[in-house]
Amino acid sequence: MHTDSLSSRHTTSLHAGGTGRLANHTVSRIGYGAMQLERLADDHRAAVALLRRIIELGVTHIDTAQFYGDGVVNDMIRDALTPDDNVVVVTKVGADPSHNSEHPIRTAQRPDQLRSSVEDNLRSLGLDQIPVVNLRRFDVGPGLTVEGDQIVDIDDQIEVMTNLRDEGKIGAIGLSCVSLDSLQRALPVGIACVQNWYSLIARDHEDMLELCSAENVAWVPFFPLGSAFPQHAKVTDEPRVRAVADKLGTSPALVGLAWLLRHSPNTLLIPGSANLSHMETNLTAGDVPLTDSMMSALGAIPS
Repeated sequence: MHTDSLSSRHTTSLHAGGTGRLANHTVSRIGYGAMQLERLADDHRAAVALLRRIIELGVTHIDTAQFYGDGVVNDMIRDALTPDDNVVVVTKVGADPSHNSEHPIRTAQRPDQLRSSVEDNLRSLGLDQIPVVNLRRFDVGPGLTVEGDQIVDIDDQIEVMTNLRDEGKIGAIGLSCVSLDSLQRALPVGIACVQNWYSLIARDHEDMLELCSAENVAWVPFFPLGSAFPQHAKVTDEPRVRAVADKLGTSPALVGLAWLLRHSPNTLLIPGSANLSHMETNLTAGDVPLTDSMMSALGAIPS
């Protein structure tokens, strides 16, 4: 069980990046986004070893989905974790694997599909209850748009998610790729976290971050350093980020992650990599000593 009295100061052996709240759990502010583990599909042992190492370094929050590698990533997580790790596993529903080279996922928004996906995640993760399940909407980008019977009102989706919570199959409900309107409509049932595209150079959802902060909802940005898509900018290419990194003797990536941690206390990060050395570096973002003047300079970067 997590202990709320643990220090919020970064202590590697306790919580990477310090402590934050996710539903009724105390978690590391720097977690792990497991999508990249699909790259280790042919080296299951290496994937398990990476997961064990980041847990040793204080990661207590792992983000996954059944559609990551069509269950392969969940299998890795199941084999890596033990009950004594006290890791909060967060998965997501609302999409399924597509087995299509152009789009690796397809929308799965109907209530019956959401329920089926929760059951799939329970089996592949080997859990009786998933601590947090994010409803992956398609209100905002990136990715696919919904059409036909996949256009489902959020109230109908929240109803099935609430039923699953009442049944004890999920512990808490989160949202991903949602609009402000969807978040506002869902808040009354209790929302644990929101995952939207957000970074130092992509702050379109600042109003949602502020609402989440006011409502004690964890803000979990994906693409925290910009997108890998070639048409989108990267935080690490921004001259002012690079200037701060040079002054501190650190990397632009760590500056970008550190800014997110300082910008809002309800932010939880889930950087991901299949490279252990890269992840070990990411977990030190909470130690980057950004000054107030540096925060102001970085916050002035257009988004």
